[in-house]
Formats: sequence, C-alpha cells, structure tokens
Amino acid sequence: DNLAIKGVAEAAAGKGNHIITCQAEHKAVLDTCKYLEKRGWRVTYLKPDRTGRVSARQVEEAITDGTVLITLMAANNEVGTLHPVADIGELARRRGIVFHCDATQAVGKIPLDFEKMKIDLASLSAHKVYGPKGVGALYVRKGVRVACQMHGGGHERGMRSGTLNVPGVVGFGAACEIAVREMPQEAPRLAALRDRLEQDVLRRVELSSVNGNIEYRVPNTTNLSFAYVEGESLMLRMPDVAVSSGSACTSASLQASHVLLAMDVPEEISHSSLRFSLGRFTTQEEVDYAVEQVAQAVARMRELSPLYDMAKAGVDFSKVQWQHGHPEDSGE
Repeated sequence: DNLAIKGVAEAAAGKGNHIITCQAEHKAVLDTCKYLEKRGWRVTYLKPDRTGRVSARQVEEAITDGTVLITLMAANNEVGTLHPVADIGELARRRGIVFHCDATQAVGKIPLDFEKMKIDLASLSAHKVYGPKGVGALYVRKGVRVACQMHGGGHERGMRSGTLNVPGVVGFGAACEIAVREMPQEAPRLAALRDRLEQDVLRRVELSSVNGNIEYRVPNTTNLSFAYVEGESLMLRMPDVAVSSGSACTSASLQASHVLLAMDVPEEISHSSLRFSLGRFTTQEEVDYAVEQVAQAVARMRELSPLYDMAKAGVDFSKVQWQHGHPEDSGE
C-alpha cells in the first residue's frame, strides 16, 4: 500500500494533488494518506454506508480535475464488506485516474481478475492465503508509473530495491495456486459455516447483531456486536476461541473500531464488537463450540456489566463521553 500510494503520488507530481479513499480503509492506506496530506496532498475520505460500502457514484462525485489516484480495498478487513470494485475501476479508467485496490482480504476468497476489473495496482499478502509471513506483492499494470520508495539496487524494474526472498516468493506463488484451485469448493463451505455461526449466535444471544453487508461480502469473515459487553473483555473470557476486537493490526489500542464508527455504528455497540474469521481448517464442530463459548461468556459478563446496568437504568448512551486512546496519549 505504501509503495502504491506514495509511488503513484510522487510519479504524478505536477499533474494533480488529490486522492480519493474511504474512511473504513485499513490503516496501511489511511496512515499513508495522512502522511501525504502533511506534504500538501488533498485527500477525500468517502463515508461508507451502514454496511461499510461505498458506491461508484460517491467516487465519481468526489473526482476533481486534480484527482490522480483512487485507493479502495476490495474487501474490508474487519467486517468483510465488498466494494463495487469493477464499477469503480471502470470509472477510474474512463476518467484517466490510477486505481489502486488493497486486495489483501479478498485474494483466495473471491474470484479476482485485475484486468477485467480495470485495477491498475493491487496489494496482496501471502499469509492471508496460508503462504509465508513477511511476503507480499504489488500488481502493477503495464504502463502505470510508480516512483521507487526504497533505493539501492534498482530491483523489481526500479520500483523496489532489495534482495528478493526467493523461498518466500515461491511459497506465495504456491499458496495462490492452491487457493485458486480450492476456491470453488472452499468458498461455499466457509460461507455455510459463517452463516451457521451468525444464525446460532443471534438465536442464542439476545441483543446481538451482525455488522457489515449481508449480500456483498467475503465468505470467511463476520463481525458481531454484543450489546452491553466490552469486546476486548469478552475476547479474554474465551481463551480457546481465536477472535479479535477489530483488526488484528490495531486491536491493542482499546479504541472503538474506526471501521464501525465510519459505518455509524453507535460507539457503545462498536466497543462490543468481535471479528470472527473462518479458515481452511475450521470445522463445524469448532463453529458450534465457538457459539457455545460466546453464549456463556456474554451471559456471565452481562451479569457484571456496568453498561448493562446503565442501560437498565435508562442511561442515554449518546450523551456519554467515551475516552479515546490511553491516558498517556494525552499527557495525563
């Protein structure tokens, strides 16, 4: 993401200084855009709808004469929602704007054809398809200019210097081959397990809800909220169930998910959310076990939950002043 966004921005110097992205993007995109803002770039952060999706029309309305890059993920890493990437790619190509897509969460889960979807650059990561950790790839369409961000040898056609991790690259390629081969069987299997998880949790746990788009999403990810229960505490109550409170890259922050807040999920509900990701080795028995653990943990925690007590007392949560970040961040 860094190479794609900064590289395109630098290569486009003098042609424009405007980038379009979404408020619910991964921090790898958002923080890179903020970096460029400090250096004079203008960035439009599109607001997703309540399901985490932006439309091609929103993108089109945000385009200016100075727009040189649109950067939007294929699938959201927290809720699994899919953007209409092909429509946005068509729009970008028609307007002569470079389109970068972070496809990390989508590769191996849904069919992707970068040429047909008119994607100019796509970011990929090996560990998301059971490949080696620490290996990624940036697809660059022929003719798209990307300025080098790591100098010292001119590797990768001058776009990224550094000796290649050959075993990692080979492992990534093999993992992609397996993922594509298994996708026709694996995707519907994962979707069925995900649906079973959601339906059973919603049936067993009152005041629970699904965050994200039910129709347009990857088959392996679901994000669930449990009213009046703090998500981080719920996660710690279930040591045998591998879940995360938001993105695994930011779950140590204790802040409400920026993705859910961008989707206008109430802050108290955002604090109660957990992300469940199913994989190639997930079984129905494990899903049923997870449901049981969630139901028991939520019941126990609500008995002790100050939020639950506040709700029963009629507290208006919209007027509660929530603390963001850690005390040391503000110098306290």
